[in-house]
Amino acid sequence: SKFVNDKWMIKNGFLNDVQEHKPWWWNIKVQKLNLSAPLILLPEVSCQKAIEILQEKGYDQAPVVAESGLILGMVTLSNTLTSVLAGSAEFSDPVTKVTYDQFSKIGLEDSLGKLSCILENDHFAIVVHEQMQCSGNGSSFMKQMVFGVVTAMDLLTFVSRNDKK
Repeated sequence: SKFVNDKWMIKNGFLNDVQEHKPWWWNIKVQKLNLSAPLILLPEVSCQKAIEILQEKGYDQAPVVAESGLILGMVTLSNTLTSVLAGSAEFSDPVTKVTYDQFSKIGLEDSLGKLSCILENDHFAIVVHEQMQCSGNGSSFMKQMVFGVVTAMDLLTFVSRNDKK
């Protein structure tokens, strides 16, 4: 079960990794990846428009984030096209119909080792940063802001460019 799976425990922040022979990059923070700002789609964007935007901007995927800042998931170009062609979604449907709502989040201060554990099972992770937001009445709350999307290719590129051999 999950609670005896060390990789799941590390990925979900319940256990610090105790790997004995960590690679040189293991404890480097995610923020060192220098990710570019993500393209964000609002939930009301249509599948047709999402395809056009992703192709025009040269992205394969984009987080879907509500106006409130709630991260709803990730939309990919291939899943959107496949869903429309298979008839399970229409071009006019909102992009939320083809959004992956199962995704992993990682913080800027988390290690590349933790990211590596996440990417063993997931194709990507959404990089988030917590910010305190204050309203006019003096109340405050923590809000997660999408800082980027990271893939195994991003990690591999970082490691190969900075290899300490």
